[in-house]
Amino acid sequence: MTIDTQDFLNSIIASLSRIDYIRPDSIPNIELYMDQVTTFMDNQLAQSKRHDDDKILTKTMINNYAKNNLLPPPVKKKYSKEHVLMLIFIYYFKNILSISDIQSILNPLTEKYFASDANFNLTDIYEEVFSLENDEVKNMMKDITQKFNTSFETFADAPEEDQEFLHTFSFICMLSFDVFVKKMLIEKIIDDMNAKKETAPEKSTGSPRK
Repeated sequence: MTIDTQDFLNSIIASLSRIDYIRPDSIPNIELYMDQVTTFMDNQLAQSKRHDDDKILTKTMINNYAKNNLLPPPVKKKYSKEHVLMLIFIYYFKNILSISDIQSILNPLTEKYFASDANFNLTDIYEEVFSLENDEVKNMMKDITQKFNTSFETFADAPEEDQEFLHTFSFICMLSFDVFVKKMLIEKIIDDMNAKKETAPEKSTGSPRK
């Protein structure tokens, strides 16, 4: 069976266009119990599931995040709006980064902005980061379209009955290489951040000696 390449590409682009993030104003301003948190996340991020019975977050996951210092512990078994914001960040990071790398990224946010009364807070950071989404999705559509078209120009000399699979394999390889390189870049940035933190001079807590 021959793939209709344009229909295949259109289906990919359509799936990208459905990508969306959880709007801050859709997150309840009241504290939630664990079951309410998992239900909220499951409903809001349903489009990102691969299979209908996949779970976005489970109780075990959330408890492990707290144990591994990725998430501040709940207060009297209740989770605030800021807990939900942190869980959203964790959800996107967890498929590509290690626990220790996620700690390196999120711990500074937690220490300075979680439950902060300052004018600039965790919600402001979340809104700023996710406001970039629309332009980023458009850029991804262009890049994926280019990779897709390139993949269907490969293996011109291969047996005709194998070309459909080989074109798809080429497409997967290009996408995978892109993810691989970006993951390496993220890890290098995190390593540099950690190195600077380790070499930064400690702040003096007393008066200088004369």
